[in-house]
Amino acid sequence: MEKQKNAVGRRKEAVARVYISKGTGNITVNEKEYKQYFPIMYLQNQVELPLKMTDTVSAFDVVVNVQGGGPKGQAEAVKMAISRVLCEINPEFRPVLKKDGLMTRDSRSVERKKFGKRKARRSFQFSKR
Repeated sequence: MEKQKNAVGRRKEAVARVYISKGTGNITVNEKEYKQYFPIMYLQNQVELPLKMTDTVSAFDVVVNVQGGGPKGQAEAVKMAISRVLCEINPEFRPVLKKDGLMTRDSRSVERKKFGKRKARRSFQFSKR
């Protein structure tokens, strides 16, 4: 493996840039330890998932820069970016990650608000009389 590999993951408005190098299993998100950056256990599991599925938790050091969106979108963007880098490092990981949908970009995002409506689809209350 080269010195360092990188990839980008996106989800909703969040963009995560991930840099992976050989190491001991440290995951750093925006210069903080990932358990401190994502205090909710579910989000921590999302970040760890690709590494756990490929049994490479203690093989690599992961450095992440993430911006935009909320905590859940950021965690899922990080998950996708890590999956992409792992496939770049070892193509044999791809079927394992693809089976659980980690290689697929989730394109769902917030629908825009339309004029004449209160929200994207919600109208004002209708009064017949």
